[in-house]
Amino acid sequence: MDIYQHFREEERPFIDQMTSLQRDVEMRYERKETDFLNPREQQIFKSVMGMNMDLKWSLSGGQNYAERKRAIIAPEYEIIKEEDFSLTLLAADYAEKFLTIEHRDVLGSFMSLGIKREKLGDLVVRDGKIHIITASEISDYIRMNFTSIKKANVEFSEKPLDQMMVNEETWKYKDSTISSLRLDVVVKEIYGISRKKASMYIEAEHVKVNFRTVDNPAFTVREGDLLSLRGMGRSRLETIHGTTKKDKFKVTTGQLN
Repeated sequence: MDIYQHFREEERPFIDQMTSLQRDVEMRYERKETDFLNPREQQIFKSVMGMNMDLKWSLSGGQNYAERKRAIIAPEYEIIKEEDFSLTLLAADYAEKFLTIEHRDVLGSFMSLGIKREKLGDLVVRDGKIHIITASEISDYIRMNFTSIKKANVEFSEKPLDQMMVNEETWKYKDSTISSLRLDVVVKEIYGISRKKASMYIEAEHVKVNFRTVDNPAFTVREGDLLSLRGMGRSRLETIHGTTKKDKFKVTTGQLN
């Protein structure tokens, strides 16, 4: 069966990367560990691995509810344990009374260190605390070099993974009817803006689908796709229920509060 037929053209390089890891494990009998995968990449990974019964695999992001996770692929005779994953929890405090720090501030400062986004797992900022799950191989580098966010000096230290704060964000769902599954139509519906403005945001590369920037308003959104609009948060086309007699789509969308 051709696995490509189930995914978009732009997802082929990631599929090829995962199948290449499979072959390496099969040929060398050595386990492989990926960087952190976003939810869409995890879906693709599971589909790729589901076609190979001769290997073992597992995903972990430090906690059951983690959004971003690393994967391990191993020969079928090996046992993959939670402690096998190269994960480190780094924590820091800041003076919440005098300074507001948001998720994007921490992520921006992190990226300025020149480290790939794929080396960073879940990130939670609240109650004057910053918790970051990172790849263990770069945790020492982060502790030494990640010393300021905005105007605040911060000092990260390692903590047990089970002390990771829970992300308190919640999803709000809405049922509606839309004329098509074009990206500009879906963005218009979810974010309550005009279709013209939605198209402008998309063409200005302010919209991502499954964590990839899309600049084509006519891009077709599929069930389960994760969307984000810069400055307006994340959303999802949760379910496509079918069409009406006038060929409009009945959908459920979700928006992250």
